[in-house]
Amino acid sequence: MASYCLTVTRLRLALGTGARRVHVSAAFRAKAQVTMSRFEPDSFINYEKMSENIGIVRKRLKRPLTLSEKIVYGHLDDPAGQEIERGRTYLRLRPDRVAMQDATAQMAMLQFISSGLPRVAVPSTIHCDHLIEAQIGADKDLQRAKEVNQEVYNFLASAGAKYGVGFWKPGSGIIHQIILENYAYPGVMLIGTDSHTPNGGGLGAICIGVGGADAVDVMAGIPWELKCPNVIGVKLTGSLSGWTSPKDVILKVAGILTVKGGTGAIVEYHGPGVDSISCTGMATICNMGAEIGATTSVFPYNHRMRTYLEKTGRGEISAVADVFHKDLVPDAGCEYDQVVEINLSELKPHINGPFTPDWAHPVSEIGAVAKKNDWPLEVKVGLIGSCTNSSYEDMGRAASLAKQALDKGLRCKAEFTVTPGSEQIRATIERDGYAKILRDVGGMVLANACGPCIGQWDRKDVKKGEKNTIVTSYNRNFTGRNDANPATHAFVTSPEIVTAMAIAGTLDFNPETDYLTAANGEKFKLRPPSGDELPSKDFDPGQDTYQHPPAVGSTLQVDVSPSSNRLQLLEPFDRWSGRDLEELRVLIKVKGKCTTDHISAAGPWLKFRGHLDNISNNMLIGAVNMENDAVNRIKNQLTGEYGGVPDVARHYKAAGVGWVVVGDENYGEGSSREHAALEPRHLGGRAIIVKSFARIHETNLKKQGMLPLTFANPLDYDKICPEDKVSIQGLESFVPGKPLTAVIKHSDGSQDSISLNHTFNHPQIEWFKAGSALNRMKELQQ
Repeated sequence: MASYCLTVTRLRLALGTGARRVHVSAAFRAKAQVTMSRFEPDSFINYEKMSENIGIVRKRLKRPLTLSEKIVYGHLDDPAGQEIERGRTYLRLRPDRVAMQDATAQMAMLQFISSGLPRVAVPSTIHCDHLIEAQIGADKDLQRAKEVNQEVYNFLASAGAKYGVGFWKPGSGIIHQIILENYAYPGVMLIGTDSHTPNGGGLGAICIGVGGADAVDVMAGIPWELKCPNVIGVKLTGSLSGWTSPKDVILKVAGILTVKGGTGAIVEYHGPGVDSISCTGMATICNMGAEIGATTSVFPYNHRMRTYLEKTGRGEISAVADVFHKDLVPDAGCEYDQVVEINLSELKPHINGPFTPDWAHPVSEIGAVAKKNDWPLEVKVGLIGSCTNSSYEDMGRAASLAKQALDKGLRCKAEFTVTPGSEQIRATIERDGYAKILRDVGGMVLANACGPCIGQWDRKDVKKGEKNTIVTSYNRNFTGRNDANPATHAFVTSPEIVTAMAIAGTLDFNPETDYLTAANGEKFKLRPPSGDELPSKDFDPGQDTYQHPPAVGSTLQVDVSPSSNRLQLLEPFDRWSGRDLEELRVLIKVKGKCTTDHISAAGPWLKFRGHLDNISNNMLIGAVNMENDAVNRIKNQLTGEYGGVPDVARHYKAAGVGWVVVGDENYGEGSSREHAALEPRHLGGRAIIVKSFARIHETNLKKQGMLPLTFANPLDYDKICPEDKVSIQGLESFVPGKPLTAVIKHSDGSQDSISLNHTFNHPQIEWFKAGSALNRMKELQQ
């Protein structure tokens, strides 16, 4: 490390301050190359190529570039010929790497196996974090998960070994924390099969959540398509202090932009306030950017990132990033499509919810709002951790509050859980005493996994349907998401506010102004939280939980039992018939918010993520039927009887009847899970017709041969009734930019004709014609 820095310094002195960076880099490269991670000694960072691409694009566009543009355009497959227009053109990109969590990796790897390719073309990893259910504590929960999920873990480990994919075993930690600690670095482009992949933006990376089919493209070495993003600038001034935390930045932004305000855009943070936020704090902000629909979020490279890289054993990367610093920050004078300004010195602690992550409230006002809306004030459970807030700094600040309570003879009035983000974080907070303090105040330390954040929570303290309040440091709080109880009022906030409210036991506690009563009757206020950004000693890595893929895996076997109820090899979807789609039934007309949790629930259904037919039994069981305001109760138009959504879909499929779903705004927001697209396709769906889509879900539908279509006139939503038949016309002349037509035949014999928009480009239309993107990939191989 010292030798590297000295080399670069000497080169700069020798070449002069005006020397081109590429000369410095080329001279250094002759001496050594910097690997992308310690796990991949043969994969190297290529800032030179990115810098060259940036130069080509800047010369073409003749304008300053934002940071996100630099990194995205720096990864173009053809920077000289690519058409570039924000919000309109599709970019063909070459991401550096792929990451998959275990719930989505099953389908991604099944699709990769179906492709027939022998090995992944880019560094790729699988992370076991989604299948561990929180029950009684870390050790026993982890052991039970290994037993219950042995078949799935063996499949993922063997598939990883055969196809060259690194495997992080259960207990290693949450995918996004592992990426931040090991794989993210300034300027890298990474795609991950999880919607919170943007967490890596806290380290100056462009990390984008995608479905498994997109991951297969990249692993296959095919250029990956992304609609050229708009860029929303968030200018930060002032500095964080007191009770205000990085989480409050994104809670505030979510309140401003709403759950769909970032759709089709990268959120780029800049301004003098950035330097007051730690690297892991920046990751928190980028992580929850998924809740505003953003493609991703990113911060410019600075000294906070340099320190984090050095502390996590990657000083060589920070040194070479210093050389290419100008490529890792925005150009002066660059323009954003929208600008939001936040003065961190004036920002107050926030808490968002319930039932949606963009309903923002200052903590000082939540009590009054809760009383007005008849929300339960008693906090039943406080939960800290998750991929959003489980850093060393987060745990230290929470522990500082717990220590104050303990010193006054208090423990938490609410139940309290703690989820470390990784084995490294767990081991380090155990060593440094934070974990003991959090346990002493009443906390249960859970496994290094997603746990309650994604519904992996065997909750016992309330009955289903019982109205109650929980506060979490998570990122998402849709109805029933955490505990499958639709009556749970879930609020998201910072770990510090969660800890304070768990100690007080009530939602209307404002730690900035309110007093607690000590065991001796004394009134006292909690002092603002404090905690080290990074440990003074090195991180304790804990147990080694990584499995390297062998250099050659072609002789290894990956077995999937035909009788398994957890795993199922995929069969190709049928090709388009070449004709318009006539007289499709309306399976369900969805009322209001319909997230991927509504379309394909998680929690207990996660066990079937590798078995398409079994998991399809959860399709749209959480969606509200416009006809009767009921959940999972729709009319079978062939029999006249009511049944569950998947059951009716299966009946239509068996009868050879295609169907559509009709939906509202931002359909498919939330998780990146492609099962929400695979299941409708598997059960005979042909089109999803809505007012607007969330980005990832729209792409996932296209990848599986579905037609994601939007009303040209949103009021046309009201023209479709549950008993109608819908014909989609214009497919024989299906081209980009040309709307399709839906002819709606009503039960009284009348009909309406409406226009439907789409965002398909030429290659995506070929996916539709072939039956799926995977089918098209196979066609091109022949």
